[in-house]
Amino acid sequence: MNIEQVLFGAFAFLTLLSAGLVIFARSPISSAMALVSTFFFLAGIYVLLWAHTVAALQVLVYAGAIMVLFLFVIMLLNLGDELPGSRLTFSRILGGGAAAGLFAVLALAIARVPGRVADLGTQQESFGTLKAIGASIFTTWLLPFEAVSLLLLVAMVGAVVVAKSRI
Repeated sequence: MNIEQVLFGAFAFLTLLSAGLVIFARSPISSAMALVSTFFFLAGIYVLLWAHTVAALQVLVYAGAIMVLFLFVIMLLNLGDELPGSRLTFSRILGGGAAAGLFAVLALAIARVPGRVADLGTQQESFGTLKAIGASIFTTWLLPFEAVSLLLLVAMVGAVVVAKSRI
């Protein structure tokens, strides 16, 4: 066992722990801050996978810009310190069942992965570089990329409309 495996295990454990804190935190602000730590631990995993560009984008885009928007919305909606009571409703039971089903499917998919690592060959040299990411985004994933940008634009306009009616 080498240091990379130990760090990967530590980052994976801390990612799962902070993701659990996102779910079970009482305060929306505490939940958002736990989500920031989850993003940072994921960036650490990306660094261990030699995807430094993806790690930097993870920190800049998600931990930086997206979390600022989340905190802005939390403060704009004035959610206070705690969320309303935790009653057991049909939608919560359905959501828990869906999460358990997703976990089972994920466990089955991981169980079917072969034990040996595939030989990446020449792909490993360009993995995670800006050139590879740009080529992938602007060729294979152009339509979803544009759809996400349109979705973010609609979300910004919606936030402005909600904020304007309160002011």
